[in-house]
Amino acid sequence: MPNPLDNYNQMIARIDALCRGIEDSLSGQITCSEGCSSCCTSITIFPVEAAALNAALATLPNEEATTLRRYVADHAEGERCPLLRNHRCMLYVARPVICRTHGLPILYAEDNKTTIDCCPHNLIGSETISGNAVIDLDRVNSLLVAVNALFISRIDETDLPDRLTIAEALRAV
Repeated sequence: MPNPLDNYNQMIARIDALCRGIEDSLSGQITCSEGCSSCCTSITIFPVEAAALNAALATLPNEEATTLRRYVADHAEGERCPLLRNHRCMLYVARPVICRTHGLPILYAEDNKTTIDCCPHNLIGSETISGNAVIDLDRVNSLLVAVNALFISRIDETDLPDRLTIAEALRAV
């Protein structure tokens, strides 16, 4: 039986490749780097993303996983992401989709208007941007919704919420 996270992992590989390509094409215009945490706010995630976080957590030594869970529980109520410690994500390798695209130029529709946005620290002085250097967030989100639905259909779990906080996702089972 295939791993229920296979489709998600394939999607993440493609999103990461897209993000790397955009970062490369915009070279020095993207200032986001390790330790930058301006965009790291408390979010909700899909069950498939929660499963990916838990799969990454399961690879850690028990003591480290317990410490991480405790830290997240202690920081669950803040405005910042509870996985953020010293301006770094404690489960960076398994960060959710939205975290992977933070800071990069995104295209999205709102109120029948198409908008391009990015971190205010990036693209300083740029007046134009190539279409291939923009992430179509609505398409990415549609793909994530489909991958999440497929994931849910493949696991033996009932009563999953539509979305979870990071703290809810990482609660000890």
